[in-house]
Amino acid sequence: MDDVLEQRIKHRARELWEIAGYPDGRDEEFWLMAEQQVRGEVETKEKIDANPKVSTNS
Repeated sequence: MDDVLEQRIKHRARELWEIAGYPDGRDEEFWLMAEQQVRGEVETKEKIDANPKVSTNS
């Protein structure tokens, strides 16, 4: 995992943890949720970049 991706995941995991009210003992849960979200964003961006004619407007 590259440093930029890891930092994005770390930041998102902290956001999720804060939103949930700072619960103890759920580090892995928040990390996995954040990783899934960030990787999904990266995949979507790669697909859009690969096919710039795809519109995201409704």
